[in-house]
Amino acid sequence: MTTIRVGVLTVSDTASFDPVSDTSGPSLCRLVEAEPRYKVEITAIVPDDIKVIQKTVTHWCDDLDLHLVLTTGGTGFGVRDCTPEAVLPLLERQTPGISHLIFAKSIQITPFAALSRAISGIRGQTLVLTFPGSPKAVKENFEAVAKMLPHAIDLARGGTGKKVHEKMQGVSRRLRKSPYPLIAMDQALASVMDKIAPLPSTERPVNEALIGSVLDEDVVAVEAVPGYRAAILDGYAVIDTDGPGEYPVTAVSIATASYETPAKLLPGQIARITTGGALPEGATAVVMVEDTLLVKSSEDDTKEEIVEIRAKVRNGEAVREIGSDVKIGQIVLKKGQVISAVGGEIGVLASIGVGKVVVKQRPVVGFLSTGNEVVNHDNGQPLKMGQIRDSNRPTLIAATKAAGFDYLDLGIAPDSPEDLEAAVKNGLDKCEIVVTTGGVSMGEMDLLKPILEQKLGATIHFGRIMMKPGKPTTFATVPHPRGGQQPRLVFGLPGNPVSATVTFHLFVLPALRKLAGYEKYMWPSIQAEITHDIRLDERPEYQRAIVAVTNEGKIQAQSTDRNQMSSRMVTMLGANSLLVLPGRTAERANVASGDKVECLLIGKIV
Repeated sequence: MTTIRVGVLTVSDTASFDPVSDTSGPSLCRLVEAEPRYKVEITAIVPDDIKVIQKTVTHWCDDLDLHLVLTTGGTGFGVRDCTPEAVLPLLERQTPGISHLIFAKSIQITPFAALSRAISGIRGQTLVLTFPGSPKAVKENFEAVAKMLPHAIDLARGGTGKKVHEKMQGVSRRLRKSPYPLIAMDQALASVMDKIAPLPSTERPVNEALIGSVLDEDVVAVEAVPGYRAAILDGYAVIDTDGPGEYPVTAVSIATASYETPAKLLPGQIARITTGGALPEGATAVVMVEDTLLVKSSEDDTKEEIVEIRAKVRNGEAVREIGSDVKIGQIVLKKGQVISAVGGEIGVLASIGVGKVVVKQRPVVGFLSTGNEVVNHDNGQPLKMGQIRDSNRPTLIAATKAAGFDYLDLGIAPDSPEDLEAAVKNGLDKCEIVVTTGGVSMGEMDLLKPILEQKLGATIHFGRIMMKPGKPTTFATVPHPRGGQQPRLVFGLPGNPVSATVTFHLFVLPALRKLAGYEKYMWPSIQAEITHDIRLDERPEYQRAIVAVTNEGKIQAQSTDRNQMSSRMVTMLGANSLLVLPGRTAERANVASGDKVECLLIGKIV
């Protein structure tokens, strides 16, 4: 291909009536022909009309077989702006990377670039790009992609693009700066939490599946505990005013279900009773069996007839009165309380006659690994050159399960825009949160951000954080696929396993807790004495560490490993905390042994 044949289409109601008023179209033509090998073969001006736009673009692509079609105008928020709606149905393949490159360049110049809805893609063998309608925006957009368009067009027409690619890949043409500002950790956390509201409530039965749920209303007892006057030990029901002496045994009351009320106890009588047994009417106390003596039994030795009471008891002794534990109408659990596995909440609910409770819905989180080099850790095959086993999904799924949340394994997506888009869409359809690992840095195959923005309508709230590890961590919100009020959340975590694990604990688990209705959703923090010197990094750092209590009662922290590289998963071994280390300054370059350091507790203190 020697000459790139280009069509320039101006979309404007005004310019279609007064061609002289068109400034962006001629400006674009001059920019195109200033580039070697480009030739403007045809131009046109059409109104903001979907059918007219489509007719022109289709003719230029299908009949004229142009290499490149550039439109200018109609990409904004105006009522008549309809270029994206006209062009999108004509495209056989979209090119989100090109759209993202244009957006990234423009947003560095003006925040108003966010108001453009420009798209790009391929129809047949023609590349189609839509630009805004001002000469300034046209210049910025075209210059952002002009040098790489020959390569893209060659590929769209079935070529290998080898020569163009080799020419373009000079180091002078590589992106050296991310379009996403580097923000502070507290700003990133606030950005996440500001976008989250607890999920709606639902009614669920009282069983072990409640563990981890948060109550969304007070729970009131509908039955008293106990529901009858009961003995708290084995012995004899007595009338306390009778005092010590020998008494006939007139009844036996054992802990069993019965619709019959025990016979009334009269003065001078006692009744044999077991722990939990119902007290006969008239009984006022229970004497333990150790404080009695058998005086006489029946001839066949099967019944006690006379027993000596040897201890003086007071009214109510060893008796659980009705409602002494829980009264009818008593609030036993408060709204906002978490149903734990060890706190007894399930047992209390089961004891008071409550069969169902209202709790916050539990979020589901989906995990997707990305990368052509990533393979399932359990595929049973030896690794090929360049392959790595996926440790991210197993690690994050295990941490999610331990935290009591539901998850979905979304598998591995290769570095393909179509495959990655389909995998993320699948997760967004089924999960409140989608967590990806890999594909968020500055490499050629880091596709997540452009796909989120250009294909899924996402808003990226941040793409870089001033932290170590986890600098390229990305957070975005995506409109609910079925029109729900709460958007889906996407966390693009780095591919390095330690970076993924640390950022998961810092961002994703707190987000899950807040979605689930936890009032305290952040990790608890304590001060611990560090046991060794640490050289501070220029970025605030979260080192993996073990916090322990010494025999003397001191709380101490020690890094799991002095080499805390983000690729070394062994630094997570045994870690129960993250040391919160400040960034290095001229005044402070180290943390000295014995200094107090903030520790986020992600596990149990040893």
